[in-house]
Amino acid sequence: MASDACAKLPPVSSDYVPKGTYETLAGLKTYVIGPESPSKAIIDIYDIFGFSPQALQGADRVSSALDALVIVPDFFEGTGAQPSWLPPDTDEKKAAFGKFRAERADVPQNVDTLLRVRRAAGDRWPSTGDRWGVFGLCWGGKVGVLALGAGNEGPGRAFRVGGTAHPAALAAEDAEALSVPYLCLASPGEPAEAVEQYTQILAKPGKTGVVETYQDMFHGWMGARANLGDARNKSEYERGYNQVAEFYAKYL
Repeated sequence: MASDACAKLPPVSSDYVPKGTYETLAGLKTYVIGPESPSKAIIDIYDIFGFSPQALQGADRVSSALDALVIVPDFFEGTGAQPSWLPPDTDEKKAAFGKFRAERADVPQNVDTLLRVRRAAGDRWPSTGDRWGVFGLCWGGKVGVLALGAGNEGPGRAFRVGGTAHPAALAAEDAEALSVPYLCLASPGEPAEAVEQYTQILAKPGKTGVVETYQDMFHGWMGARANLGDARNKSEYERGYNQVAEFYAKYL
């Protein structure tokens, strides 16, 4: 489930060279950055375009700031959304993008995959204990938030903190179900009413969270669409990932 904004523009390019390595985890190629024996870890879920230099640079920044393990599994197994499909302004593009959203990017299926990765990662890095978080860009945020409600407990399953940037398909019921602190970094590209619902729900007694709209940014400014050659985008990209690191540092 990608947001409407996701269907309008292809990603921009970036020359960043990621600092991590790849290994197979739960059957998926997985980007890995961080210490060999980490005390805390984050599963970072990319946007609909899959691995991108911008998303991996964000993972590197958070890992460095927190001295944490950050892993980015390839949920799409090398078949993310193609820039040529967007905008989906022909029947052929609509069909291709619709098939991708219904099959490879099916949200419930990928929540199951996330939980499978979480179990495997806990076994792979036992030094992390229960100090795991999840963070997602756009589509990845929707997958992540659905793992943070009922059932978010127990060894090899629980996450202590979650968050998203330029989120997809914000739903009040997801915010109501949250059992952990949550960070939501929005842009004007998401429905303002849905963002405001998250703000109100996370301000309720028993909830912990921060919602902020980056008013002069666009849907995708921290993911595959980030134009890091633009000074303002670069500054807000950096501020966004710094905010992620600061929030997660409090709760991991």
